Amino acid sequence: MTAVTGSVPAPVGVLIADDDPLVRAGLTMMLGGAPDIRVVAEAGDGAEALRLADRHSPDVVLMDIRMPSMDGLAPTERLRARGGAPEVIVLTTFDADEHVLRALRAGAAGFLLKDTPPGEIVTAIRQVARGYPVLSPSVTRRLIDRVADPAPDLRRTRARERLALLNDREREVSVAVGQGRSNAEIGAVLFLSVPTVKTHVSSVLAKLGLNNRVQIALLVHEAGLLDDHRGDGPG
Repeated sequence: MTAVTGSVPAPVGVLIADDDPLVRAGLTMMLGGAPDIRVVAEAGDGAEALRLADRHSPDVVLMDIRMPSMDGLAPTERLRARGGAPEVIVLTTFDADEHVLRALRAGAAGFLLKDTPPGEIVTAIRQVARGYPVLSPSVTRRLIDRVADPAPDLRRTRARERLALLNDREREVSVAVGQGRSNAEIGAVLFLSVPTVKTHVSSVLAKLGLNNRVQIALLVHEAGLLDDHRGDGPG
């Protein structure tokens, strides 16, 4: 994982997992222009991604969803279940929404469309390496709203049971996270300081056993709480 030598942080180590060698070559060439990012390995499928992640301990994995032999879902779930897990950014063409949602539930830091401009991919890698997800509020809602859940009533009931573990303020903060609000925006709406908001978010993650804000947003959506606050979203 990234180490600090003196006052200069080591480059962010990136593992690229994609079955298309041209895509891998293009990403490697593009990321080679960023001095603070280093491609440590390339994998052609999910099984190879797991082996190379064990060998190279990347900070971030760019994980294609659709690959032969083993797709990107199983390795995402396995990697995120480990201690000191790398952050995972799912690469998708957006025509496999249910797969992306499964990856996000497993703890992926977000997703990028394969036609994302190079500069935005570099920015996303830097962002997740610092612990921040790479889902914009509008894209998050678009993704979630397009997923057809086979058992929506059961999932809503289970989500509400989990959220019942939170106190009132933590639920308010969770709904605001689900609306895509930043910590500063949440603080302004709920009349809280930013450090207090961060404390509540950390408490929510700990109580519910979640990895990141994306998973809070998914859970709030599944519970139907965003339906109750449709007019309260960020402007």
